[in-house]
Amino acid sequence: MDFKDILAEQEEYVRDLRREFHMYPETSWNEKRTAKRIKEELEKIGISYQKYADTGIAAVIEGSKPGQTVALRADMDALEVEEKADLEFKSKNEGIMHACGHDGHTAMLLGAARALYQIKDELAGRVKLIFQPAEEMVQGAAKMVEEGVLDDVDGIMGIHLWIDLPTGKINVEAGPRMASGDYVIVEFTGKGGHGSMPHQAVDPIVMASSFVLDSQAILSREIDALDPVVLTFGKMKSGSRFNVIPDKAEIVGTLRCFNEKTRVQASKAIKRYAEKTARAYRGEAEVTIQKGTPPTINDPRAAEIGQSAAKKIAAAEDLIVMDKVTGSEDMAYYLREVPGVIAFVGAGFEDEEQNYPHHNSKFKINEDSLKIGTKLYFNFALEFLEQY
Repeated sequence: MDFKDILAEQEEYVRDLRREFHMYPETSWNEKRTAKRIKEELEKIGISYQKYADTGIAAVIEGSKPGQTVALRADMDALEVEEKADLEFKSKNEGIMHACGHDGHTAMLLGAARALYQIKDELAGRVKLIFQPAEEMVQGAAKMVEEGVLDDVDGIMGIHLWIDLPTGKINVEAGPRMASGDYVIVEFTGKGGHGSMPHQAVDPIVMASSFVLDSQAILSREIDALDPVVLTFGKMKSGSRFNVIPDKAEIVGTLRCFNEKTRVQASKAIKRYAEKTARAYRGEAEVTIQKGTPPTINDPRAAEIGQSAAKKIAAAEDLIVMDKVTGSEDMAYYLREVPGVIAFVGAGFEDEEQNYPHHNSKFKINEDSLKIGTKLYFNFALEFLEQY
């Protein structure tokens, strides 16, 4: 059936909601106003809901006939970033900004919910709407899953508005799409002393510096060059004074991989090299690797359904192949449990000067992308219930 009119009715609604969410961003686990507004909108539509993971929400649209249950997921949280974008509806919450598009995700899912509710009598199955907190801390999805949000779900789709794709382009692919994200903490222990007499000390700053320089060679010589891995150290902490050699130095970074085998292999290599470096300088090293989100891997069958849904929105040339992304997404926790996909929906401007990276203080999206994402949520739900 042709649902163009129903979907067209949602465009202004989605745009206005997105702007409202953008003006009142909330950080991870603090999405109280956002959750309240989502509940209010669901009540207006006539959809009952249930609380999950403190500020999370799940709601179900019941079809008139029995069938599968398909879930649609949107994340709600914002970032601790002071907004510098020139927008009429810029953030009113100081030091907090929707710098990753989650305001759009939430608004699009509510728009899709309104459209799906209008045709619920034609649905064979159920559509579960998942509004998730704390994606930016890659914690919300895991807690939603732990509390049973997927217990009755047969498949799932999430969408990420993507500034690196022009608006109108859609990417839905099978296989690894985003990387795991682990925290790497290395503490080097030496022997403190006077800066003028380093021979009497064991300098942990030298150990840490040497290890940081060697760390890129670790992976390039141990991991297949065709299997992308990123190891970045973004923080170093040591010392109290210019002429004092400290006892300890700590470096903290992130490890990104696309499969579990490589994740384990890289972790072992980091530990081995840190200990070797410390011994070479007469010190010790302690390595802690805190597992973060796993790789985000799209299910092949669900990806086919996603592509079929996208073909109803975009021309063939706008359904594109895109490289994997070394950023992490806690959508991964859902995809470990049930077949599903994360789709990338282009949100970039034709004028490249308006395109700022995700998490940048001037980040903004082309609002034409909102209607595309809304339609993709809607179409995926229909396609899944028809095909699965």
